[in-house]
Amino acid sequence: MTAGRPDGPRAAPGPEPILAQALGQLDSAAGRLGLSPEVHRRLRAPRRELTVSVPVRMDDGRVQVFTGHRVQHSLDRGPAKGGIRYHPAVSLDETRALAMWMAWKAAIAGIPYGGSKGGVACDPRAMSPGELERLTRRFAVEISPILGPHLDIPAPDVNTDSRTMAWFMDALSPGGAPNLAVVTGKPVELGGSLGRAEATGRGVMVAAGRARAAAGAGLAGARVGVIGYGKVGYWAAQLLSDEGAVVVAASDSAGAVHAAGGIDPDELLRHKRAAGSLAGYPGAGAIDPEDLASLDLDILVPAARDGQLNRGNAGSVRAPLVVEGANGPTTPEAEAILAERGVLVVPDILANAGGVVVSYLEWVQNLQGRSWDLARVNSAMEGILTRAFDEVRAAADRHGTGLREGATILAVDRVAGAIRARGL
Repeated sequence: MTAGRPDGPRAAPGPEPILAQALGQLDSAAGRLGLSPEVHRRLRAPRRELTVSVPVRMDDGRVQVFTGHRVQHSLDRGPAKGGIRYHPAVSLDETRALAMWMAWKAAIAGIPYGGSKGGVACDPRAMSPGELERLTRRFAVEISPILGPHLDIPAPDVNTDSRTMAWFMDALSPGGAPNLAVVTGKPVELGGSLGRAEATGRGVMVAAGRARAAAGAGLAGARVGVIGYGKVGYWAAQLLSDEGAVVVAASDSAGAVHAAGGIDPDELLRHKRAAGSLAGYPGAGAIDPEDLASLDLDILVPAARDGQLNRGNAGSVRAPLVVEGANGPTTPEAEAILAERGVLVVPDILANAGGVVVSYLEWVQNLQGRSWDLARVNSAMEGILTRAFDEVRAAADRHGTGLREGATILAVDRVAGAIRARGL
């Protein structure tokens, strides 16, 4: 025995909770489908993953080395597709889970993509625009061997945007002329699609509308609360408001506000941009962010990060409908509690798939050298998501499950079918 070391081999550390959650969902779906062990094992492991060092010269002259990841879960139905996020909590296990969910999103939507995800562990709020540009360009070059219009197409995600994608595309266009189809979510001036900025939020609105319609109700007059007033949260709030819903509460990392008579989503966004947070918004009263989920709502939209609804607060949720704008915002323990209480959860892999659908439409426009008007983009996206919602609901009814398991079963069956058809 070596001093300070226990006898025998150490147990390998388990996956992070978000990856354990994704794997558990896959395992349950595989069991219901009776997948062969070979196909099941194939779907449990990423097809390809790359971890890179990203050295960046900071504004003060120091060279700081960041860690970045790109994971391709599946390429069985088409090139991989997934966003790039910048956040201190980015990790390999998180990226694996998100890549898997991206594969399921594409399969549910019926678009010819596999799933991928990428990110850099950094705090973008503490970095200047110049530092972020140098980080982006270096990260793009480091993971470029596994990227391409017919291999893997990045897009924006948490703390990245169209400007980030412009830098990314330029770094991957060494010949001078822009390689438009290498990323999506670009500025419109560089081949980006109209409607891409609001696409994920529009998908949340479509999913909420379908769920309310299935219950014999509409969106008009529905009271909405949004956890996480970022890109997805704002657009979900604005588009739900456009359909007649009333946004009564919202939160961000610094605070939360509530007004029973309603909040103007645009005014709230202007305040956040000016003040840096929702705190102090004069059109509503301040509340503890932890209390938002327990308000008297018709629709709750968790649109920040994973684990927002958990064992500690799920029992206090009063909204009969939860529509997930974020990835993994409801823990398995919370979902069980919500199901017992009759709360319907529209899962992330369905509810926030609007982004990947419009990314697909942008990619198609780039490959064809065309540019569609906004009405055509929105009509195509809403048609795809409406069909997807109905197919997920039918799968859930057929298997006697909730919408999340029905969606996962549908997606896993489609990806597994592609594997078998290719003879892999």
